[in-house]
Amino acid sequence: MTLRAEAPAAVRLRRFTRAERWIHRTTAALMGVCVVTAACLYLPQLAELVGRRELVVRIHEWAGIALPVPVLAGLASRAFRADLGRLNRFGPHDKRWLRAALRRDKRPASRPAGKFNAGQKLYAAWIAGATLVMLGTGVLMWFTHLTALMWRTSATFVHDWLALTVGIVLAGHIGMALADPEARHGLRTGTVSGEWAQREHPLWRP
Repeated sequence: MTLRAEAPAAVRLRRFTRAERWIHRTTAALMGVCVVTAACLYLPQLAELVGRRELVVRIHEWAGIALPVPVLAGLASRAFRADLGRLNRFGPHDKRWLRAALRRDKRPASRPAGKFNAGQKLYAAWIAGATLVMLGTGVLMWFTHLTALMWRTSATFVHDWLALTVGIVLAGHIGMALADPEARHGLRTGTVSGEWAQREHPLWRP
């Protein structure tokens, strides 16, 4: 693949549709509710501050159950389905991007990327898998009559430790977003500058 030479810096490029932005915001809100309520359930200081544990548990459960809904609803969007396909495909340029990231080589020429770079693809795959595991183990913990005690104990162990990992990964994801104002602008308005696209995603053909 060759690097794109068009798209002047002054041009605004359409990156995400309204439906895609809605899916991201709704999923982020539900994930945020899950993380905050989980912290209130497991950290004694927050538990004492918030109180009403039963209500917090119910909010946590229903937010977790609803977490896949925006993505499932978004499958009606052709643009969203196309982006899911892009996130699911890795090419030789993604290997180059990962090698450069491991070497901490931040030169744009050493990190070729299409609409999504290799780091974003890995994050999307990991968070999707983690969400499914969290949903499955959460259901086993919620409906205690479905399985034997050993299964419920194992589900609780996996759910708790994976929740901690999800929190750490999400913190890293938010940190990277805060470091890239133009990427945040793209998620907020749907458009990005041509200069940013050429620098960060030179293989992208909008």
